[in-house]
Amino acid sequence: MIEVPLHAVAHSRAGDKGNRGNLSLMPYDPALYPLLAEQVTEARVLELFRHRGATRCTRFDLPLIHAFNFVIDDVLEGGVNGSLNLDGHGKSLSFRLLALTVRVPACHARAPA
Repeated sequence: MIEVPLHAVAHSRAGDKGNRGNLSLMPYDPALYPLLAEQVTEARVLELFRHRGATRCTRFDLPLIHAFNFVIDDVLEGGVNGSLNLDGHGKSLSFRLLALTVRVPACHARAPA
Protein backbone atom coordinates (compact mmCIF):
# COMPACT_ATOMS: atom_id res chain seq x y z
CA MET A 1 0.00 0.00 0.00
CA ILE A 2 1.16 3.52 -0.79
CA GLU A 3 -0.16 6.93 0.20
CA VAL A 4 -1.28 9.10 -2.70
CA PRO A 5 -3.42 12.19 -3.19
CA LEU A 6 -6.97 11.36 -4.22
CA HIS A 7 -6.39 12.85 -7.67
CA ALA A 8 -4.10 9.91 -8.42
CA VAL A 9 -7.01 7.46 -8.07
CA ALA A 10 -10.23 9.47 -8.47
CA HIS A 11 -11.88 12.52 -9.96
CA SER A 12 -14.34 15.04 -8.58
CA ARG A 13 -16.72 17.80 -9.59
CA ALA A 14 -18.15 20.58 -7.48
CA GLY A 15 -21.41 22.45 -7.44
CA ASP A 16 -23.35 24.69 -5.10
CA LYS A 17 -26.79 25.32 -3.68
CA GLY A 18 -27.00 28.39 -1.51
CA ASN A 19 -24.27 28.16 1.10
CA ARG A 20 -23.75 24.42 0.57
CA GLY A 21 -21.04 22.82 -1.47
CA ASN A 22 -21.73 19.61 -3.34
CA LEU A 23 -18.73 17.43 -4.25
CA SER A 24 -18.79 14.20 -6.18
CA LEU A 25 -15.99 11.67 -5.89
CA MET A 26 -15.51 8.78 -8.33
CA PRO A 27 -12.57 6.37 -8.39
CA TYR A 28 -11.04 5.71 -11.81
CA ASP A 29 -11.13 2.01 -10.95
CA PRO A 30 -14.40 0.82 -9.36
CA ALA A 31 -12.38 -1.75 -7.38
CA LEU A 32 -11.15 1.14 -5.20
CA TYR A 33 -14.66 2.11 -4.10
CA PRO A 34 -14.54 0.13 -0.81
CA LEU A 35 -11.11 1.53 0.10
CA LEU A 36 -12.25 5.08 -0.53
CA ALA A 37 -15.42 4.43 1.49
CA GLU A 38 -13.24 3.52 4.47
CA GLN A 39 -10.87 6.46 4.16
CA VAL A 40 -12.78 9.43 2.77
CA THR A 41 -15.16 9.88 5.66
CA GLU A 42 -17.55 12.68 6.52
CA ALA A 43 -15.27 13.65 9.41
CA ARG A 44 -12.14 13.89 7.23
CA VAL A 45 -13.91 15.95 4.59
CA LEU A 46 -15.46 18.26 7.18
CA GLU A 47 -12.04 18.84 8.75
CA LEU A 48 -10.61 19.60 5.31
CA PHE A 49 -13.09 22.48 4.89
CA ARG A 50 -13.51 23.62 8.49
CA HIS A 51 -11.25 26.64 7.87
CA ARG A 52 -13.91 27.92 5.45
CA GLY A 53 -16.61 27.75 8.10
CA ALA A 54 -18.04 24.34 7.18
CA THR A 55 -20.35 23.07 9.92
CA ARG A 56 -21.48 19.68 8.64
CA CYS A 57 -20.63 17.13 5.98
CA THR A 58 -23.00 14.42 4.80
CA ARG A 59 -21.75 11.64 2.54
CA PHE A 60 -24.14 9.87 0.21
CA ASP A 61 -22.82 6.53 -1.00
CA LEU A 62 -23.77 5.52 -4.55
CA PRO A 63 -22.42 1.97 -4.80
CA LEU A 64 -24.23 1.08 -8.03
CA ILE A 65 -22.24 3.74 -9.87
CA HIS A 66 -19.15 3.54 -7.61
CA ALA A 67 -19.40 7.16 -6.51
CA PHE A 68 -19.86 9.37 -3.47
CA ASN A 69 -21.62 12.69 -3.06
CA PHE A 70 -20.56 15.00 -0.23
CA VAL A 71 -22.84 17.85 0.84
CA ILE A 72 -20.94 20.37 2.97
CA ASP A 73 -22.94 22.98 4.88
CA ASP A 74 -21.77 26.58 5.27
CA VAL A 75 -18.64 26.10 3.17
CA LEU A 76 -19.28 28.86 0.61
CA GLU A 77 -18.95 31.79 3.00
CA GLY A 78 -22.49 32.97 2.28
CA GLY A 79 -22.93 31.52 -1.19
CA VAL A 80 -22.97 33.08 -4.62
CA ASN A 81 -25.01 36.14 -3.71
CA GLY A 82 -23.72 36.62 -0.17
CA SER A 83 -19.98 36.11 -0.47
CA LEU A 84 -17.19 38.37 -1.62
CA ASN A 85 -15.16 35.23 -2.28
CA LEU A 86 -13.75 34.95 -5.81
CA ASP A 87 -15.09 31.39 -5.99
CA GLY A 88 -18.67 31.94 -4.85
CA HIS A 89 -19.87 28.78 -6.59
CA GLY A 90 -17.17 26.68 -4.88
CA LYS A 91 -15.91 25.15 -8.12
CA SER A 92 -12.36 24.94 -6.80
CA LEU A 93 -13.41 22.91 -3.75
CA SER A 94 -13.02 19.70 -5.74
CA PHE A 95 -9.30 20.42 -6.10
CA ARG A 96 -8.94 20.66 -2.31
CA LEU A 97 -10.79 17.36 -1.89
CA LEU A 98 -8.54 15.70 -4.46
CA ALA A 99 -5.47 16.76 -2.45
CA LEU A 100 -6.61 14.59 0.47
CA THR A 101 -4.36 11.54 0.81
CA VAL A 102 -5.46 7.91 0.84
CA ARG A 103 -3.69 4.56 1.02
CA VAL A 104 -4.16 2.27 -1.98
CA PRO A 105 -2.36 -0.65 -3.59
CA ALA A 106 0.54 0.71 -5.66
CA CYS A 107 -0.85 -0.78 -8.86
CA HIS A 108 -3.84 1.63 -8.70
CA ALA A 109 -1.93 4.91 -8.50
CA ARG A 110 -1.66 6.86 -11.73
CA ALA A 111 1.65 8.33 -12.74
CA PRO A 112 1.80 12.13 -12.53
CA ALA A 113 0.96 13.85 -15.81
